[in-house]
Amino acid sequence: MEKYNKKQMAFGKPVLGFAAYSGTGKTTLLVKLLPLMRLQGLRVAMIKQTHHDFEIDKPGKDSYELRKAGASQMLLASDKRCVVITENEQSVEPALEDLVKRLDLENIDLVLVEGFRHQAFPKIELHRPALGKELIFPDDDSVVAVASDEPLQTGSLPLLNINAAEEVAGFINRWMDHQL
Repeated sequence: MEKYNKKQMAFGKPVLGFAAYSGTGKTTLLVKLLPLMRLQGLRVAMIKQTHHDFEIDKPGKDSYELRKAGASQMLLASDKRCVVITENEQSVEPALEDLVKRLDLENIDLVLVEGFRHQAFPKIELHRPALGKELIFPDDDSVVAVASDEPLQTGSLPLLNINAAEEVAGFINRWMDHQL
């Protein structure tokens, strides 16, 4: 793991990840955190990494048919939402920095990231000892806190309760104060 360097990952907005092994509860925690962040007036963008092929459009829809016919980008827009579907010509892991650049950074305060565990950027490690997985933070200098459901030795890193979204939200607010 390369050492995290603030200058190297200057996104223009605070970017904070949630790093954990599958089954730890990343999405469960984020679903609880997002409404709390919104109540505090924060506009949050999410980036979620997936290791599966996925389809957000449906066969038979015009947009699906146009994309399958050869459109390399398909933008769907309504009065409620907008999405751009981009077909990658080569199967290559996207760089987090490139994904952040695609966001409308003028209209958000914070980017939360689920995944990209092996990239060097600030992240909270989620850990449940019952799963029997190794801790990430000893080998990753970019971990800024650990959230767990059991007491752990985290050295100088803050230890948060993974089951207390309010506590994690409070940490994020304090962390953000030092990013701006």
